[in-house]
Amino acid sequence: MKHLEFRPNPYPGLLVTFCGLDGSGKSTLLRRLAAELEGKRPVLVTKQPTDAVRRADGFRAYMDTPAPDVFDYRAVSLQAAGDRLQHGRAVIEPALREGKVVLCDRYFYSCLANLRARGYTGDRWIYEIAESVLRPDIAFFCDVPVELAVARVRQRPEERCRYIDLPLQYKLRSAFLNICESNGGILLSTAGPEETCFAAVKREWERRS
Repeated sequence: MKHLEFRPNPYPGLLVTFCGLDGSGKSTLLRRLAAELEGKRPVLVTKQPTDAVRRADGFRAYMDTPAPDVFDYRAVSLQAAGDRLQHGRAVIEPALREGKVVLCDRYFYSCLANLRARGYTGDRWIYEIAESVLRPDIAFFCDVPVELAVARVRQRPEERCRYIDLPLQYKLRSAFLNICESNGGILLSTAGPEETCFAAVKREWERRS
């Protein structure tokens, strides 16, 4: 898989990202790191894509229905990529400029993973857009077996009956693993106890910050 040529972070703040399947524990570990840094470093917690995209008809169709034929996934992906780019410029970069630690739930890697998992392996535009996106200082990739990730999602009352494309989840997991390896990410096995998983996050934070 081709390496993403992100822009280097020129600011005093640090950008830390968490990516992986729904149910992989990324949001939990992000919140734990934010709590760990409280009172020690100024922190901004944010997420991608923003609600403007999450609530859009095309995005929801691809997330929530088994046959979203009305929408072109490339168009949906372009919308999400543009949202991530704008979010970086308007939210992430100002915070980094102020010296904050930015903790982002999902990042541009997720856009690439979804594109590739759906068969768009020949698209080059996403790599061109990446050239305008900041490279994370620390990029965590949370990895669990698909069955465990789905079971965790089903434990959330609001998502107990949500449609989940299981074959897609296997492809997404493979894509995330490849992206992590190709881009110097930190692979975290998050199938174990929360305390054990967070200890790994804390070790990497202390080593790299």
